[in-house]
Amino acid sequence: MSEKSVYLKISGRVQGVGFRWWTRRQALNIGNISGWVRNCEDGSVEVFACAEEDVLDKLILACHKGPLTARVDRVQFMPPVIKGFLPEITLGKFEII
Repeated sequence: MSEKSVYLKISGRVQGVGFRWWTRRQALNIGNISGWVRNCEDGSVEVFACAEEDVLDKLILACHKGPLTARVDRVQFMPPVIKGFLPEITLGKFEII
C-alpha cells in the first residue's frame, strides 16, 4: 500500500469541546499518521492527514464520532490540496495548529 492524504472539514459542535486535542490523541493512538488539526473561523475543524489508507480510514471513522462532548453533524472530504495552499505536514508528527 502507498501513503494517501485526506483533507477533512468537520462541522457541528466541534470547537470548545476538546476536539483538536482528541483528534491528536486519536492519531497518536492509531499510529503512523502525519498531519495536523486546526479550528476554523466558521466554527468547524479541519484535519489534514497522511498515512496508509487503512490507517486513515480508522481516523476518519473516529472523526465521525468525535469526543463525548462534541456533536459531529458533518464530515466533508475537501478537494485534493495544492502545494502551498495549506500548512505543510511534518513527517512523523500530528500537530495542533
